[in-house]
Amino acid sequence: MKRIHKVLVANRGEIAVRVLRTCRRLGLRTVAVFSDADREAPHVRLADEAMHLGPAPARESYLSIERVLAAAKDSGADAIHPGYGFLSENEDFARACADAGFVFVGPPAEAIELMGNKRQAKLRMQAADVPCIPGYEAARPGESLEDEALVREGQRIGFPLMVKAAAGGGGRGMRLVRDPGALLEAIRSARSEATNAFGSGELILERAIEGARHVEVQVFADEHGGAVHLGERDCSVQRRHQKVIEESPSPAVTPGLRERMGAVAVQAIRAIGYRGAGTIEFLLAPNGDFFFMEMNTRLQVEHPVTELITGLDLVEWQLRVADGEPLPLTQAEITFRGHAIEARLCAEDPAKGFLPQTGRLLAWVPPEGEGIRVDHGVREGQDITPFYDSMQAKLIAYGPDRETARERLAAALRELTVFGVTTNSTFIQHVLGHEAFRSGRYDTGFVGAHTPPETLQALGRASTEDQAILAAVLFHDDAVALARKGGFDAALTGWSSSYALPVPVVLHDGAAELRASVRPVAPEAYDVRIGDTSVSLSLRGLGAERVEVEVAGRRRAVRYRRAGSTLWCSLDGITRSLRDVSFRLPSERERASDGRLRAPMDGRIIRVSTQVGAAVKKGDVLVVLEAMKMESSLIAPTDGVVTAVNVTVGAQVPARHVVAVVSPEAKEAA
Repeated sequence: MKRIHKVLVANRGEIAVRVLRTCRRLGLRTVAVFSDADREAPHVRLADEAMHLGPAPARESYLSIERVLAAAKDSGADAIHPGYGFLSENEDFARACADAGFVFVGPPAEAIELMGNKRQAKLRMQAADVPCIPGYEAARPGESLEDEALVREGQRIGFPLMVKAAAGGGGRGMRLVRDPGALLEAIRSARSEATNAFGSGELILERAIEGARHVEVQVFADEHGGAVHLGERDCSVQRRHQKVIEESPSPAVTPGLRERMGAVAVQAIRAIGYRGAGTIEFLLAPNGDFFFMEMNTRLQVEHPVTELITGLDLVEWQLRVADGEPLPLTQAEITFRGHAIEARLCAEDPAKGFLPQTGRLLAWVPPEGEGIRVDHGVREGQDITPFYDSMQAKLIAYGPDRETARERLAAALRELTVFGVTTNSTFIQHVLGHEAFRSGRYDTGFVGAHTPPETLQALGRASTEDQAILAAVLFHDDAVALARKGGFDAALTGWSSSYALPVPVVLHDGAAELRASVRPVAPEAYDVRIGDTSVSLSLRGLGAERVEVEVAGRRRAVRYRRAGSTLWCSLDGITRSLRDVSFRLPSERERASDGRLRAPMDGRIIRVSTQVGAAVKKGDVLVVLEAMKMESSLIAPTDGVVTAVNVTVGAQVPARHVVAVVSPEAKEAA
């Protein structure tokens, strides 16, 4: 008898939208949940009804088991889909759902508990003859996981070495150690981060396999003994141990290797009595050996690439299996066609170490076209807050072959319009165009090897012609606004009683200044000087906040939007944010550090390591701030004495808030 009629989706953002759409296609009634920060979010509007959970912080809303269960009960839902993240791999939540009479659309609580701990999971996989990475897990009675024991065992295993949190994931509590002298500090740092993130400081050690690829296998099992795999995904392009680009099939996996890895993955889930969707993650060594790394007992962020090459809806499979049905297909009936590549669009600034970004989405226009899929849960005008993950959308491209999929994804990123919040779009375009990625010969060290900090800082750097276009667009927009306000004829835009009069324009992109002089020479025609170079160009309006720029016979379309003194502009797929500082006061320019330590983004204070009166050195960590699941250490800007500490642990602070003041002399802060 069918058990699922009404599904509560215990999540937010793009995965909530994704699950809701399949539920609606299957004719199931749907319930969304939301926090104060998500009252007007797309997933709330898409569901048949929505239930308020609580304040914006996740622990008071999306992570509250009691509030989610109360919402399910009050809405009359009979099933709960957890999506991924939040409570999706929380065995207590899965157990509480079952105890309360709800169908949990996921695996048994026992499987979540077992595989949610890397140490226990690895021990079970070793018992099931699944190949595992050599390391130390305190497998025998009496063995310790204390710092001293880990240092001793690390010396035995050898370097390079991975220190890993046993609980959680997402790269938190993980450190790569190459120097034996750095091991103890890496252990302490990883343990602290893991404790804060997962409530457990348990660590394991593993040999670092150089040149390896991160290849995972999608698996499914039902309660009738059926178990299959749906092929592999290559997730080797990562930053801070978090995936950025995923593709299927992997360029490094042959049909024979796929069959072997798939068989081992199915063997692994049979060994733990699994049910539902899951992913077995492997490290694939250059010589073709592969090793179990961990298991994710949920739907993965990157599941769309598997859906595109198999033609299957994995959320539908989850719902059918949770409802007691057998798997829709046998292993022999599953086929793979074409190639798919996914990119995670995150609100972060690669040039600043992938620092999370917040703000209001001034413009959001996802790309369209053959083979393009965009999974997202955002809308224009929505605030991107510091309370949740930085990923805002996934762009996926499908094609009959890898190169077609790659080119389609690159084109989709160029077409994407997102203004108001800095994203990693330019970085993704750089990766897709890099020869190492184009060739398919890359590994988990791709970002470190091919995008060092100086490369990241140079991404999207404007050429002289681009600078001239940006300055002219700003000038032109001001002129159009003035004409509109004064009721002038649009043909008079840019008119001056003396066309010979150049107008200085100074724009700041957060790292450097762009200085230009713009001289109107005819309606919609300008001479722009950048240093010693002069660029003649014309602008033709294409509609609201779109212009066509012609320079030396070459035409280029520009999308832009103004937000006060800030110009957001997309030129050849590169999005830039520039602040007009042409008329700022001289006193605001390039001031030396005043000792004030400011929050780089909205976030929550998780550690204060100093106090008033403390003597500090430049570079000392004074405060640690958490935003979008990332910790940022705020360091002393100068040698001196701490003269003010304006935050406490647990406080939520806005960007630019002065968290502390360091004075070169022991005097009170102004």
